[in-house]
Amino acid sequence: MKIGFDGKRAANNLTGLGNYSRSLIEQLAGYFPENTYFVYTPKIKSSGQIGAFFKLPGIHLCLPPSGTLLKALWRSIGIGRQLIKDNIDIYHGLSNEIPLQIPIGTKKVVTIHDLIYLRFPQHYRWTDRLIYNIKSKYACRHADLIIAISERTKEDIIHYYQTPADKIKVLYQSCDDSFKTLLPTDERNAILSKYSLTKPSGEPVKYFLNVGTIEARKNLLLIIRALPKIDTAYKLVVVGKKQAYAVQVAEEISKLQLHDRIIFLENIPFTDLPAIYQGAALFIYPSFYEGFGIPVIEAMYSGTPVIAATGSCLEEAGGPDSIYISPDDPEALAEAANKVIQSAELTSQMISAGFKYLEKFNTAGLSSQLMFAYRDLIYKS
Repeated sequence: MKIGFDGKRAANNLTGLGNYSRSLIEQLAGYFPENTYFVYTPKIKSSGQIGAFFKLPGIHLCLPPSGTLLKALWRSIGIGRQLIKDNIDIYHGLSNEIPLQIPIGTKKVVTIHDLIYLRFPQHYRWTDRLIYNIKSKYACRHADLIIAISERTKEDIIHYYQTPADKIKVLYQSCDDSFKTLLPTDERNAILSKYSLTKPSGEPVKYFLNVGTIEARKNLLLIIRALPKIDTAYKLVVVGKKQAYAVQVAEEISKLQLHDRIIFLENIPFTDLPAIYQGAALFIYPSFYEGFGIPVIEAMYSGTPVIAATGSCLEEAGGPDSIYISPDDPEALAEAANKVIQSAELTSQMISAGFKYLEKFNTAGLSSQLMFAYRDLIYKS
């Protein structure tokens, strides 16, 4: 088969949807090399990580033809001719949208990550909500198959767009393979030292970890408010890009006099993230709502116990042996965190149970499920 992908994120984003897109395509190309994979993007970011991806066997970078005036719109309204020329069997939109001009005969697949802008509109500008809604609604209506990344996302698609359930297939995500190998202690500590996460003696600092954009939905304030009630030997490391919400976070840190207990890290090379996860005593993810929660998977593969919030799909990601608290209850978070760090037995049990639960996110199995879904589309037509 010849399979095309919306590659805007894969070719330009170094976090989030970019990592998801590259991992998915790379895994398909690795497990099913008999197919050819075309990645369509209006531009490509200069990056070693992205450059290495496009050098992989079977993966082809497809840019707009020379002379294209509106390259940003090419992936949405001008790509049809190129899909015909490349004889694409399936086109997969990897981030909530598909082009308007997909040729007859090319099967259309879209991954819907979440519809959070409909559940929590207060966190989005009205113009963004409008654009996101138009694109997602169109994709759900016109795709031959919708991939939802969690059962909760599937429920949202049915609820908000009245989409037939049999048109939606839930396929969980995994994370990049770099998180699945525990680093030697000296290698891990060498990376941690770059970010002042080791003491002068070379011993690692004790810390909790939170990873994600610093925005209201991610609910970092809950951790800040819980921190004074948690063992003061532990710091909080926050990895993520700051948005306007970071002002509120800074004010709360100042109010509670927590400057010496919190370390903010931004623009961390992706290759350093596994060490930062593996060095943490606990991963805390109190987001009000997520489509899935890959950072939870990254933490569990890193051998780090997880505390996450109830109310969305994080229980699907973290499994029955992670701990879940209300996203509005800092006391419950503090109690849960102290419980984990004070019990080596509980920590060990959470880590071992987490590794067992992660078997359902095995990349070979998930890739096979997606390929079988592609084949069903082709052979049923």
